[in-house]
Amino acid sequence: MKCIIKAQECGFLFKNGVLTGLRFAGRYHIFPRLGEEMKITPMTGKVDTMGLPAELLMEQQAFQKRVLRVRIPDDCVGLHLVDGVCRQILLQGEALYWNVFEKNEIRLVNIMGAEMTEEEMPSIYRRMLPSRLYRRLTVGEGETGLLYIDGRFSRQLSCGTYYYWCYAHEISMKLCSLKVQQLEISGQEILTADKVGVRLNILCSYRITNPLALAQKTDNVANLLYARVQLLAREYIGSFRLDELLARKEEIGRFLADELSGVQEEYCVEILGAGIKDIILPGEIRDIMNTVLVAEKKAQANVIMRREEVASTRSLLNTARLMEENQVLYRLKELEYLERICDRVGSISLNGGGSVLEQLAALTLPKQEQG
Repeated sequence: MKCIIKAQECGFLFKNGVLTGLRFAGRYHIFPRLGEEMKITPMTGKVDTMGLPAELLMEQQAFQKRVLRVRIPDDCVGLHLVDGVCRQILLQGEALYWNVFEKNEIRLVNIMGAEMTEEEMPSIYRRMLPSRLYRRLTVGEGETGLLYIDGRFSRQLSCGTYYYWCYAHEISMKLCSLKVQQLEISGQEILTADKVGVRLNILCSYRITNPLALAQKTDNVANLLYARVQLLAREYIGSFRLDELLARKEEIGRFLADELSGVQEEYCVEILGAGIKDIILPGEIRDIMNTVLVAEKKAQANVIMRREEVASTRSLLNTARLMEENQVLYRLKELEYLERICDRVGSISLNGGGSVLEQLAALTLPKQEQG
């Protein structure tokens, strides 16, 4: 029986199930009646061992020269490069690769450490890694990350993306925002000194200054600030009457900001401001205050109207005095009024007695004066 092996192939010659040798490119005669069998495999990629142990194959000198034997320790992964290009990530185990038409290379990377560096594992190859072997940590703009390895603080991470091996270590990170944050304390019901129940909405803005010290003290600084502002507001505002509370709204905000500045170091924050956003009154009190406000505005409007009437009367009096003292001014005023009358009259009939101006002026005089 003829058997042809191509240039890129390799033949495993068996006799009665026992490997007797390897055959490469050429034409061979096989005698199946004598128990001979030829199994052909391509000499690229991973070696198909035909179920034979690697040690048995490595005893063949021709085979040993043409293959790369790979052993991946338990504490490493292997970068399998073919002609300089990474094809796959090899985990623990052993394999054989043909090294005839392709140049196979294995780079071992130790995974027992913590941080994954660019030198040992280039970023272009990281997407091939199984996710169970590493952790990807991302810190955004305006944030900082507290890195913990096996439960112990390691270092503080700035903005960026980081990779860590989690095969032999437990990797965790706490993200902390360094941006200005706003805390709203809403719906705080407080009884004033004159026994009026009001509801307040308070705003407080702050920024974290020492993330590590804060993480060692509390998991939620917002809750601490909330309780602190709440107690300060109840203690201070409860001593005011309602009218004083409404009039001194800004002063109360300054008081809260000053008091909170005293706990900045304790809470590892910087207080940027605090103040009262809204004061919500009970319905009855609100109606009463609206009534008082309307009455005040009406009184102000009446005062303004009276002031304008007095000013108008005083102006008329001054005008009358001027016309009494100056006949020319009086005559000009007469002409002004006659002009207004003529603008509104459709036709005028005159008789022969008196001048035109005198007759027009007579029209404006009362009947008693005309008589």
